[in-house]
Amino acid sequence: MRRAVLAGFLAWSLLIAVACSGAQPPAPRPPSGAAGTSAGPNGVRSDRVVRENQRPGTDSWRITGTPPGEMAGFADRTYAAQGDTVTLSASTDAPAMRVEAYRMGHYQGRGARLVWSSPPLRGTRQPPCPVAGGVNAVSCAGWAPTARIPVTADFVPGDYLLKLVGDRGQQSYVPLTVWDPHGRATYLVKNDVLTWQAWNPYGGYDFYVGRGDCPSGGYPLCSRARVVSFDRPYEFSYNGGQGSGDFLALELPLVQWLERNGLDVDYATDITLVDHPEAATAHRALFSLGHDECWSLRERRAAVAAHDAGVNIAFFGASGMLRHVRLQPSARGPNREVVDYRDAAEDPLNGRGDRMEVTGNTWASPPAAWPADDFVGESYNGFLAPDAQPGALRVADAGAWIFAGTGLRSGQAVPGVIRSDVDSLQPPGPRPPHVQVFAHSPLDARHAQARTRDGDTFYSDMTYHTDPKGRAGVWDSGTNNWIPALAPCADGRSCPAPVVGAITGNLLRAFGAGPAGDVHPSAPGR
Repeated sequence: MRRAVLAGFLAWSLLIAVACSGAQPPAPRPPSGAAGTSAGPNGVRSDRVVRENQRPGTDSWRITGTPPGEMAGFADRTYAAQGDTVTLSASTDAPAMRVEAYRMGHYQGRGARLVWSSPPLRGTRQPPCPVAGGVNAVSCAGWAPTARIPVTADFVPGDYLLKLVGDRGQQSYVPLTVWDPHGRATYLVKNDVLTWQAWNPYGGYDFYVGRGDCPSGGYPLCSRARVVSFDRPYEFSYNGGQGSGDFLALELPLVQWLERNGLDVDYATDITLVDHPEAATAHRALFSLGHDECWSLRERRAAVAAHDAGVNIAFFGASGMLRHVRLQPSARGPNREVVDYRDAAEDPLNGRGDRMEVTGNTWASPPAAWPADDFVGESYNGFLAPDAQPGALRVADAGAWIFAGTGLRSGQAVPGVIRSDVDSLQPPGPRPPHVQVFAHSPLDARHAQARTRDGDTFYSDMTYHTDPKGRAGVWDSGTNNWIPALAPCADGRSCPAPVVGAITGNLLRAFGAGPAGDVHPSAPGR
């Protein structure tokens, strides 16, 4: 017993000494009592995930080119557990169709494993989806069921794409997350389905676009939706998602990187944390993926409670936790509609209910007046135009632990990392104490919508801060392109993936070891 205590004390002393020296820390310890896990070069590894990705993979999950005809569908839930049944509704001009369920991962580079296939199904062209007056909510809740999918033990928890295939070449996806209600993995991936739906223009309306005339220059657009529904497909062409929302573009590269490295990971969605807020605290790190701007009150409180309990939070995309939404039921069940009036004066709940549920333009807007900056560590500062050249990541402090082993120097630029939305320490806002800046990347504001600029320049910052009480670390990449930049590039000479992967590995090593502030307290101004 004394030897065990002495060994633990010496190991802890070594961690502290290495942290103070600025050298690369030892590999993280796996979660206490986590059988089948071990320390790896990029974080805590799991025998379970390694074995899963050794199973035969397939390329047949991919949709290439532009499929002919019509095919679109949606599921009656965003996440499911083993033992559940998922009801799928699809509309197609195909006389016959089938459904294939693919678990997404690495699988020797093929990217997915076929888990389940339906028998042949009759294709049906479903009726048009009505638009609710006043709130412009498009709902296809009246569509008849096409297939019922039993989530058996074959559905290993993870991110899934349900591929809808017509007999004349029609194809599209429906995303589904299979979660483990008893999961205690080191890392928890949160698919940001609320934001997928916020930007889903199926039927002509989302929180940003709508049909009809509006005064020029007005924002947000008067004809936009105030309510969007999960009871509809994701627009087929949106962001190249082919019916998968943001998943293919802004989330899958990280999922495949995690699984390729065999990391100890569980999966959930925004709505999982709404229904089961305790799930956020059952892991050592929570990952906010993609373009995770829309958060509900219950979800945000779940993340804050986890952080206060020592769970590290990584915001892989920019504008995290920016928009304030709430959920309400539809004819298909609870939490099937997302509400965001973007104007508290319009919201019928204003003055008639909990002020923290009233949807102003952002979380910082009254009456909620709870800015995300004091949690994330920095602010949304605009976006680069889609046709703008990607910006370079500019290293601010090469001696920081997150750059260990990369060979980067302070002031060095890594091309091709910054695209789309960016976060920065400008504009000024409420900040947590001790925010450390890892990268401070100047961008060309002439090809951007920037809230705060310095002449023709605005910035994307990579930041980190730790909580002196719970000791949790919060990291923000500062760009929506961090996850896409993890994907391998055809041109290796200009590809940011190796550097971005090395930084991500350092982050996950630290975040997998427990509260990051124990070993890496944030050090502003280094």
